[in-house]
Amino acid sequence: MKNLIVRSITGIIFVTAIVVCFMGPFEMEFLFALVTGLTIWEYCGLVNKVKGVQVNPLISTIAGVYFFLAVGGFCSGVVPTGAVFIPYLLTLVYLFISELYAKTENAINDWAYTMLGQMYIALPFSTVNVLAFNATENGDIAFNYLIPLCVFIFLWANDTGAYCTGSLLGKHKLFPRISPGKSWEGSIGGAIIVLIAAYFIGSYETGLNSETGLTVPQWMGLGLVVVVFGTWGDLVESLFKRTLGIKDSGNILPGHGGMLDRFDSSLMAMPAAVVYLYSLTLF
Repeated sequence: MKNLIVRSITGIIFVTAIVVCFMGPFEMEFLFALVTGLTIWEYCGLVNKVKGVQVNPLISTIAGVYFFLAVGGFCSGVVPTGAVFIPYLLTLVYLFISELYAKTENAINDWAYTMLGQMYIALPFSTVNVLAFNATENGDIAFNYLIPLCVFIFLWANDTGAYCTGSLLGKHKLFPRISPGKSWEGSIGGAIIVLIAAYFIGSYETGLNSETGLTVPQWMGLGLVVVVFGTWGDLVESLFKRTLGIKDSGNILPGHGGMLDRFDSSLMAMPAAVVYLYSLTLF
């Protein structure tokens, strides 16, 4: 009972923080820069326990946070030139060259795990900026909270629907080698809940002065993309933890584990949402 209470309180605070941060660009940048830094730091601590691996957590975290802020500055128009990414590139060069002097056991492992942290965490988190900042018809850049917020709403709806449906009807394992608890029935149930939510959100948004320009079918398509790639994101993190032989990525969130445990689905869903939305502009 105590664990359930702690888990519930943490969940409420977590959801509230995500929802509130999308009310303004500064709040979003601050929270997700913090999340990016904490997640990379957690990741570095995990992989440094692997034999023969020694990544630099401080420089890796600084690099990831800077990349997130650089993408935010570029997408928002605050820093309109691509030169903002040069310090990040120099940081990556430093991380490579530093291995010449570190005398570690396996430099290739260090490079590989360092770059994985940037690709797996910093790059996906930075795409929230692409979702939030959109060019208007007159060439200005506007902050639109609805799409990135709905990505998280769809992820939460999918988790809730999959858990409830899987608990009641789950018989056929979705991916038993990596996540024995997931079932096809749960995944389908979660997808149906998300499609219903996307339908109502799309109907409401298009009934007003639509800022996204998405039709109801396109909203439902976005929901389906989030479901599929969010599930894969969950499975990717499960494989990551299984490979390292750990149950939770950390304990920073009481009752919910670590940062990777909470944001695993979004690390695949947000980039996929960006690709989906840009694909709509091509057809």
